[in-house]
Amino acid sequence: MAVHNYDLVVIGSGPAGESAAINAAKHGKRVAIVERQSSVGGNCTHWGTIPSKALRHQVKQIMQFNTNRMFRDIGEPRWFSFPKVLERSRVTIDQQVELRTKFYSRNRIDLFFGVARFRDEHTVVVRDNHEGAEELSAPQFVIATGSRPYRPADVNFRHPRIYCSDTILGLSHTPRTLIIYGAGVIGSEYASIFSGLGVKVDLIDTRERLLSFLDDEISDALSYELRNYGVLIRHNEEYRSVEGDEAGVVVNLESGKRLRADAFLWANGRTGNTDELGLENIGLEANGRGQLQVDDHYRTAIPHIYAVGDVIGWPSLASAAYDQGRSASDEFLGEDFRFVDDIPTGIYTIPEISSVGKTERELTEAKVPYEVAQAFFKDTARAQITGDTAGMLKILFHRETLEILGIHCFGDQASEIVHIGQAIMQQKGEANTLRYFINTTFNYPTMAEAYRIAAQNGLNRLF
Repeated sequence: MAVHNYDLVVIGSGPAGESAAINAAKHGKRVAIVERQSSVGGNCTHWGTIPSKALRHQVKQIMQFNTNRMFRDIGEPRWFSFPKVLERSRVTIDQQVELRTKFYSRNRIDLFFGVARFRDEHTVVVRDNHEGAEELSAPQFVIATGSRPYRPADVNFRHPRIYCSDTILGLSHTPRTLIIYGAGVIGSEYASIFSGLGVKVDLIDTRERLLSFLDDEISDALSYELRNYGVLIRHNEEYRSVEGDEAGVVVNLESGKRLRADAFLWANGRTGNTDELGLENIGLEANGRGQLQVDDHYRTAIPHIYAVGDVIGWPSLASAAYDQGRSASDEFLGEDFRFVDDIPTGIYTIPEISSVGKTERELTEAKVPYEVAQAFFKDTARAQITGDTAGMLKILFHRETLEILGIHCFGDQASEIVHIGQAIMQQKGEANTLRYFINTTFNYPTMAEAYRIAAQNGLNRLF
């Protein structure tokens, strides 16, 4: 067995592992990264963020084409199959893999493809698909193995019409009807995608409202838009059984309801990828969802072994994972450390959602004297030009100091728009103020102009 010595070994090449490895390499460390798949990028590139967002973009273009009056003058609406749309989305995956492979080569990071398993606290054995094995030793490790869909034992995922959020990317036909179980971020995004392709969707929510961590008004707006696209949302439901047959899938709910569809998508929870790491050999233990516990410096119970990204649970966002990986390597490199907690949400439904800071519910419970500043996209020239008039920008601010307390955006480009408000919220003291948006000239027409409109709306509410 070949033995290799490094300063750092990173397990997993998703956003968290990539940033940890590259940051350490740029500080002169000898780094190896282990990836169990045959190419780099992790679940983010191959199964999660990239394919689903690329798929969403294609669907959004189809929807715009089919509803644009100018295009209707030259032809009838077009129908596209799910496999056809997915095929176009795979181009982005290939581009991402090529780009990231170059990152590792440029920074002289050694790549090992295979399953890594700890032999002891300073050694992992990597076994590839051809029964080959190599031993990697290092004084520091970063576990960034990500997560996979949680799959309950009483649901038969071997059935050809029953899918999880990974296997749905292998769907070879376009179902007429689809049941999605789980109305979290993933379930809501896929409800948007499939309904945009004309599929009749039943979205089963185990809670009383969609994405309850969002501002209530934004959650309500998402519910309205999904229903507007024909999605039937069923709240406060739990499944009793999921039964697949030759023609489709029947879902029996605890409430007594019975639903039938051509296909079924399970989108309710995820599990950390820790079961093959050999944690028992080093005294680490994952929780019931396969996640590792870390301290406020991303250290596990073994101080020189760090864990970052989806494998530690919240917030399970690619953006946060990337920063967590860099911060973890900054910690053992002796650089300035930042615990990643200022994280904007990015939810790629149609329209998309993004927010940062406090919600109205949180501020009300804390008895903070806040006021609301809002701008509706239908009133902005840019949205009228593009036709993406659904949505709004909402700024929550302290009514006495004008400090910005929260930014909530629903609509086209929401995940881009939110960063303007986030930048101002990060300013210290009096620099964080609603007046910034009044005293700043925005290009016209732009979506960013919504900040000026909202700020004027908010100041008009004060007395």
